[in-house]
Amino acid sequence: MKKAIELLKKHNLLKIIDDELDINLEIPHVAYVEVKKPDSKAILFTNVVDRKKNKKFKEPVLMNVFCNEEAVKLFIGDGDKIANEIESLLKLKPPVTFSEKLSTIGKLFSLKNTIPKKIKGKGSCQEIIKLGADAKLSDLPVIKTWEDDGGAFITMGQVYTQSLNGELKNLGMYRLQVFPDNTLGMHWQIHKDSNHFFHEYKKAGKKMPVSIGIGGDPMYIWCGQAPLPIGVFELMLYGFIKNSPARLVKSITNDIWVPEDNDYIIEGFVDTSRLKIEGPFGDHTGYYTLDEEFPFMEVSAITSKKDPVFLATVVGKPPLEDKYMGYATERIFLPLLRTTAPDLVDYYMPENGVYHNLILAKIDTFYPGHASQMMHAFWGVGQMSFVKHAIFVNSDAPKLTSHDEIIRYILNRINVDDILVSRGATDHLDHASPKFAVGGKLGLDCTGDEIDELGITLLEDNELLSKMKNISSDIKGLKQYYKDTKNPICVISVDKTRSQKYLFEELKPLFSHIKILVIVDYKTNDIENPYMLIWRVTNNMDSSRDLYIEGNTICLDGTNKNSLDGFTRRWPGDVNCTKSVLQSLNERKIIDIDNEFIKKFYLFDIDKI
Repeated sequence: MKKAIELLKKHNLLKIIDDELDINLEIPHVAYVEVKKPDSKAILFTNVVDRKKNKKFKEPVLMNVFCNEEAVKLFIGDGDKIANEIESLLKLKPPVTFSEKLSTIGKLFSLKNTIPKKIKGKGSCQEIIKLGADAKLSDLPVIKTWEDDGGAFITMGQVYTQSLNGELKNLGMYRLQVFPDNTLGMHWQIHKDSNHFFHEYKKAGKKMPVSIGIGGDPMYIWCGQAPLPIGVFELMLYGFIKNSPARLVKSITNDIWVPEDNDYIIEGFVDTSRLKIEGPFGDHTGYYTLDEEFPFMEVSAITSKKDPVFLATVVGKPPLEDKYMGYATERIFLPLLRTTAPDLVDYYMPENGVYHNLILAKIDTFYPGHASQMMHAFWGVGQMSFVKHAIFVNSDAPKLTSHDEIIRYILNRINVDDILVSRGATDHLDHASPKFAVGGKLGLDCTGDEIDELGITLLEDNELLSKMKNISSDIKGLKQYYKDTKNPICVISVDKTRSQKYLFEELKPLFSHIKILVIVDYKTNDIENPYMLIWRVTNNMDSSRDLYIEGNTICLDGTNKNSLDGFTRRWPGDVNCTKSVLQSLNERKIIDIDNEFIKKFYLFDIDKI
């Protein structure tokens, strides 16, 4: 962490805030505002307190360490270059010439660095050792991010686990709730490796050892969220990219090996016979993950460096720090994804689609139905299987990150006959699916030529809104986008009093003026803000329930769901900043934001601005 801080300073990527700030809401609110700026920086908080407990912490708190693309390259490297190295290994052929043999030997020899190195003795992470009752989580500056969070959460914990026989190792990134009785909630979602290990120990009737690293090389954080196949230890990726093996030491009270340079290690055991209510927590989807039973760890030891730095991140509505980590993941894992989908040219997961909600993919299209085939391949591969909405374009499409160009390309090719609706696994955090972890999948095949004609008569926004209001008083606002394409988008906001399928039926007389209709709630959305509209609709939609098609008109219901829709699960609230905290930080000149910034990123509900 100290080296990381110096590197950030050297590249003018670090802000140092010496003002006294509270771990409860204040510090995370500052970081949340900062990461949304185009020139965002990492922040080192040096004067950290917990006012509720009248406690001052000696260690600083570092947030937004992956603050932009430059920081990612500093700590991880060039994603495209790393991807090329992986691809060259995947395509390795038997050498023929002497020079080819030398090159092949060099590549294979470098793989020795992928194996983590176990070192004897103690590491710098164990300069201070606290055992049993002395190992107090309250001594750590663990942040409480959002007002409605269930408590304080460790948000940058590197969770090290292993299979019952010790042969498989895993490094994962999970939120960890701090409970008063010195236990940590383990938010192990159903598809995570740690959860699989948990059930092995539970079946055997044994406690499960867990060690949690905080700080150290920022590369550990990225490796912890990398979508590697089950059974592949994430620190092997560290060694491959760094060309130097991770150096591990044995935990003090269990058999888990951890990086010797972590700032903190929290050790303990999970009693597999018991669960505990964890949450709620304002998550990276921009919604709260509701309270639910999860395993928990009983702390047996906390070790640290003599002068540690506490690392944390903030999650909520996009954009977030994971925007930059996610881009590196996309680049580096493209070659591995091609092993299952060889005709894949490129892919992109926009941050306002919060990754599992939306993916754009570019493919070499060779035959009819090729895109549909690729959709099924994606939905059957690892973490890609949780993607809800997939849009496929041909290899001649613009660059996927050229937003305006690629949107126009897609809208000129959407045809109702090329829409695929399927059903499958959804992410644990997906709140919109009618059934937990199972929901609709929507695929758009936009690999073909432009469609021939518009097929509708466009009206001005005011005229179309007037006609709609004559049909339903629920409709409050209207905005049309991309009216010069073959599939213009009409967004309407409603004061919801019923299922939107009834409104869809009532608006049929106007479908001669509408190609794509998107419906959102009036009170919580700004129809002039397309970035956040994409976030809202991809979050709130389940294609098995919220997609309506009549002729050539497509309707997407992006409203919050409730009993009016036959929705029986609990619908979570938005992750919102605390208004009084923002005002206080603004008045003290810790942050500098206005209503335009607040509205741009939905820092709290639109109707409260």
